[in-house]
Amino acid sequence: MKIDTNTIASMTEANQNFSRVARIADCYGEAVIFKNNRPKYRLVDLEQDSELVLTDDEKIDVVAKRLLNEYRPAFLELAK
Repeated sequence: MKIDTNTIASMTEANQNFSRVARIADCYGEAVIFKNNRPKYRLVDLEQDSELVLTDDEKIDVVAKRLLNEYRPAFLELAK
């Protein structure tokens, strides 16, 4: 497994500042959390993970959420 050094976070950092580790996963698709100087956990952005297999219904949910977030102002205006 190749690990990009930009995606590394320590267990302490993940515990004390999870939002920063989540931002790493948002930016790079994953964050690798080290425990005792060894890779132990992988935090994955599910929308970017190519290894994740989703059912058709789950894919629809992901796309619908993305569209609703992107066009929220337009939907709110139409709802008036």
